Amino acid sequence: MDKILLVNACVRGSASRTLRLARELAACLHGEVTEIDLAAEGVTYLTSETLRQRDELVARGDYSAPMFRFARALLECDQLVVAAPYWDLSCPAVLKCWIEQVCVNGLTFRYSESGVPVGLCKAKKLWYVMTSGGTVREETNMGYANLAALCKGMFGIRETQCISAEGLDIIGNDPEAILRRAVDALPNG
Repeated sequence: MDKILLVNACVRGSASRTLRLARELAACLHGEVTEIDLAAEGVTYLTSETLRQRDELVARGDYSAPMFRFARALLECDQLVVAAPYWDLSCPAVLKCWIEQVCVNGLTFRYSESGVPVGLCKAKKLWYVMTSGGTVREETNMGYANLAALCKGMFGIRETQCISAEGLDIIGNDPEAILRRAVDALPNG
C-alpha cells in the first residue's frame, strides 16, 4: 500500500474547495494518507538562527531533529499530493515556507560531484491540486511550475500532474458542478 503525503496549504481550513478536491484525489489513490496542515503546524520561513541550527545538524548527519520532520515525511512517501489554491499567479506563502523546510541537503537531495542535485525521495509522483476563482493560463501557474521543477530537478520525483477546478467565482458559473466534474475526472487509483 502506497504512503500518500497530503500537504495542505489551504489556509481557509475545511471551507477550502482545493482541500476538498485534494482529499477526494487522495482517497482515489487507495493508500495510507498522512495529511500535514501547514497552517495548523505553524510552518514559517527559515531564519538565520534556524539555518544555523540546520547547518550544524546537517554537518553532523543528524536528521532526527523535529525541524526535519517535514523533510522526512517527504522522503518516505510514495506519492505526494499538494493542495494549494491559486493565489496571485502562484500559491499561498505557507507552501513556499514548507518548500524551504524540505529542501535539505543530505536528506531529500544531495549534490553530485559535479554540483548537480540528485533526488533522494522515493515518491513516484507529485499531484498538485488547485482551485481558482478565475481561469489559469499554463504560463502563469507559477506555484505548480515551481514545485514541479523542484520535484523533478531536486527531489527525484519525475512525474508531476496538476489537477484543477477553475472558474469557480465567475458570475453565472456553478462552482459545485465544476467541482463535481473535477472529482469525476480523478484517476481511479
